[in-house]
Amino acid sequence: MTNKETAVLVIGPSWIGDMAMAQSLFKTLKTRQPGRFVDVIAPAWSMPLLDRMPEIRQGIPLLVGHGELALKKRYQLGKSLREKYQQAIVLPRSLKTSLLPFFAQIPIRTGFIGEQRYGLINDRRPFDLTLLDQTVKRFVALGLTATAAQRSFTIPSPELTVDLDNRIQVINRLKLDPQLPTVALLPGAEYGPAKQWPLEYYADLAKNMKNQGYQIVILGSEKDKPTGAEIVRLSHRAVRNLCGKTSITDVIDLLSFCRVAITNDSGLMHIASAVNCPVVAIYGSSTPKFTPPLTEQAAVAYLNLKCSPCFKRQCPLKHLNCLRHIQPEDIEEKVFTLLNNCRPKSES
Repeated sequence: MTNKETAVLVIGPSWIGDMAMAQSLFKTLKTRQPGRFVDVIAPAWSMPLLDRMPEIRQGIPLLVGHGELALKKRYQLGKSLREKYQQAIVLPRSLKTSLLPFFAQIPIRTGFIGEQRYGLINDRRPFDLTLLDQTVKRFVALGLTATAAQRSFTIPSPELTVDLDNRIQVINRLKLDPQLPTVALLPGAEYGPAKQWPLEYYADLAKNMKNQGYQIVILGSEKDKPTGAEIVRLSHRAVRNLCGKTSITDVIDLLSFCRVAITNDSGLMHIASAVNCPVVAIYGSSTPKFTPPLTEQAAVAYLNLKCSPCFKRQCPLKHLNCLRHIQPEDIEEKVFTLLNNCRPKSES
């Protein structure tokens, strides 16, 4: 058994983008203590994503529905982890996520103050919105000492491992042309419509880029299939709808092949950033100040209207001007400016 002094357990987030950003914390932990083992408890869907993070020794699936208390399941899993860890880092600020490390009797349980978690979190950190103005900063701060977290600190960028063999297999299976420069459209946003650039705009952009010799694909989950189908219809079949046809690891590898990704502020935006795919990110109800693409190869479209960011799922004013006033030609200009300035992609 691993000496618990060398192991830390991280209670991970439930959103795909947050899990991608959490790799910045994992990298920080390994940089500060290279011999430390990092294990992560997270939803089962995220296990393949964690497998692409070399900092992680193992992912431990939490077989609990989103928002479910499931006290018995948390207790049983916590009990099975006793005597294995010296520290737990709890990324979510909810009470229920802090129960498991308490049940595991982990001596140091680090997390932010919130939801009256007295006793459950015993290394309680202040939640300074001025200093911790980005999600990724909040994650990394919990991997530092309390003193170091109060000063300016480095944020390492996420870097997911790419499986080149699987990438070739996916390209062949989906009958993509490996010789054509490929553009990924990422029109989904799990949070809600107020983060989604209009589908007709995606379609117009796709038609223009198809006419310039680009191969256009839409990536997303099974839930995004209707969205993809509508873009296909509006673009007069200028794009391939691959939503629901790829696993999360397939998407990781395919995005590493793409010349650029055009995306809402979404989980897949962070995946694209983490595989060195240039990103044009479109923000509406959210803001790039809070969840920016964590890559130097990025361009951002954000109007910063008086009504934004509102962080609502639906536009409370019913007009969605924060997104509708970003025109397809605006994004096309950003795409080609970004491509002209990007480093050539390595195929190794």
